[in-house]
Amino acid sequence: MSEPAEYRLSDGRPFPLGAHLDGNGANFAVFSDHASKVELCLFDARSGRELSRIALPQKTDSVWHGHLAGVKPGLHYGYRVHGPYDPDHGHRFNPNKLLVDPYARALSGRIVHNEANYGFRQGAEYDDHLIDTRDNAAFIPKAVLMPAIDRRTRDKRLLIPAADSVIYEIHVRGATMRHPEVEGRLRGTYEGLASDVMLRHFQELGITAVELMPVFPFTDEPHLQQTGLSNYWGYNPYCFFAPEPLYGGEAAVAGFQEMVRRFHGAGIEVILDVVYNHTAEGGGLGPTYSLKGLDNASYYLLQRDQRHYVNYTGCGNTLNMKHPRVLQMVMDSLRYWAGRMKVDGFRFDLGMTLARRAKGFDPNAPFLTAVGQDPVLAGVKLITEPWDLGPGGYHLGGFPPRWAEWNDRYRSTVRAFWRGDKGIIGELARRMTGSQDMFEPRTPQASLNYLTSHDGFTLQDLVRYARKHNENNKENNRDGTDNNLSDNFGVEGVSRDRRIIAARERRKRSLIATLLLSQGMPMLLGGDEFGRSQGGNNNAYCQDNEISWLDWESRSPEDRLFHGFVRRLLAIRRRNPVFRQNHFFTGRPLRDGGEKDVSWWHPDGREMNEALWNQPDASCFGYHLGCDENGDSDFLILLNGGKRDISFQIPAGLAPLRWACMIDTSYDDGSGQDCADPISDSYPLKADSLVLLKASGHRSRQHG
Repeated sequence: MSEPAEYRLSDGRPFPLGAHLDGNGANFAVFSDHASKVELCLFDARSGRELSRIALPQKTDSVWHGHLAGVKPGLHYGYRVHGPYDPDHGHRFNPNKLLVDPYARALSGRIVHNEANYGFRQGAEYDDHLIDTRDNAAFIPKAVLMPAIDRRTRDKRLLIPAADSVIYEIHVRGATMRHPEVEGRLRGTYEGLASDVMLRHFQELGITAVELMPVFPFTDEPHLQQTGLSNYWGYNPYCFFAPEPLYGGEAAVAGFQEMVRRFHGAGIEVILDVVYNHTAEGGGLGPTYSLKGLDNASYYLLQRDQRHYVNYTGCGNTLNMKHPRVLQMVMDSLRYWAGRMKVDGFRFDLGMTLARRAKGFDPNAPFLTAVGQDPVLAGVKLITEPWDLGPGGYHLGGFPPRWAEWNDRYRSTVRAFWRGDKGIIGELARRMTGSQDMFEPRTPQASLNYLTSHDGFTLQDLVRYARKHNENNKENNRDGTDNNLSDNFGVEGVSRDRRIIAARERRKRSLIATLLLSQGMPMLLGGDEFGRSQGGNNNAYCQDNEISWLDWESRSPEDRLFHGFVRRLLAIRRRNPVFRQNHFFTGRPLRDGGEKDVSWWHPDGREMNEALWNQPDASCFGYHLGCDENGDSDFLILLNGGKRDISFQIPAGLAPLRWACMIDTSYDDGSGQDCADPISDSYPLKADSLVLLKASGHRSRQHG
């Protein structure tokens, strides 16, 4: 293809990576250590026709670069990279394949699935040694040259303390696709998520941050393409800088920025669920979209034979975070989203993969060290999923300071206790007070506490189904975990039996009250507050439909009561610092001669000892939270995970305090307002319920 004079390149600079306007045109820079030539390909924005291929004229420290004069924002481009096609030595260069710039700030459209996207020949032989010569430009999104961000109008991060944070996990598209009050054109978009009606819901609920499921550009896995399903969750990215076009089209960047601005205006932080552990290119028999064609041997971890990929992620490949340029790409991405797009934090999918070195997990791994010292990332929230699928891949509690970790032991313990499992009250006590055994010397906020997340049952389904129902995923119900720690109360699925409905609602209230009264940073799954169900599907990653989308209209009277209960709990947490401590409890007196910061009690009024903690059939206990000189009250929390009612004796040393019932999950609205009689020496603690009692003032005020 010819090179018209108006498209000739000068040398340019090897930095910054990506495409950047400078007033005289744009500089292009892309890393590839093993390439022999890199061509910049320009496209007509309307027709998609390729206008020119121009070789980047210079290579500096393995960065290919050039400057194109006179171009303006909106230019569509991609790369073709020449080099050896030699899978046995780790190289998969194929200039017939148009590649997405890994630093692209915006993309036009989405990947169109076609066999031409594979670097090797498809067919009966299905051998990745045979190069495919078909051009795939028609099926690959083009990178879009973006204008510089106006620094005068940039947003600012909110920097809400971790102790005050309540996170709400939500899917950008699924949140509003069924919302009748969101304008039709905005449903499923960034701006729709931050529309007035949505912001009002979040503010009234009382959350402080939305954690967005992946918003990097992603595509469908090959097996989903074959079954007619699609990737809904988005954990299959191929670019780490652009926002997903599905949620905003050509205006995705502006829509994302406006969304962040509006959330910040409402006092709500934006946290991104980010996937840096693998890409959508899969293993050796996967497609070629970007990194595989740019420099496969550098970007991916390869096995000793160089042809096959290390697969710690279960997704076919693993990014090579040991390579300085790959680490730079990930750090540049984080700095871009935090610095330019003003997001407030990140949740790292399979974060264990990012912290691996030759011998496994290392809290001083290059990535963790780089993040810890980066000034742009100072103050952002760092949340990790502390596991992957590789050897020794579970490291809950092992991450360094500043990091919070998804605490699946908290999730499983709370579920098991309320399901009726006995003999785990000691484990529950540790989890509710911040999991000090795992996270010290960090703070309780190192424990990201959750009951439900995108991966697994919703809260409603946790009390409706004893087993998963993933038939719609077309995998013969083999996908998704079988260890749900759930309870159907004798009927699988929806029931019209009022006794079963009441029992399920009580269980939900006890579960959510446990979460929101625990020390640590709580996370709610979007829709749990009003009874969202996925029909028992505990792995709805491929259901971009009403199975996954939030239903804002079909609410029962029980759903409305539960919504109000969650709001009330969040208000209690917000108004009482004792439920969001910055330090772990010690079990020692707060001051000379005073009460302990926490004390644990048996239903008969005795203080717990080792023998009582270890009773194999124990299912009931309570604990007292003492107030310090700045506190306004004491609290007594009583939990009965058993199947019979108990008269819980108020400990003798606490009986003189005037106790009022704030929460009793055995009541339909959880308020306990029917407890009109004064609470003196005992409380009638119903089965399967949690009670929160509040003392009306300082002990000194009541006995002075």
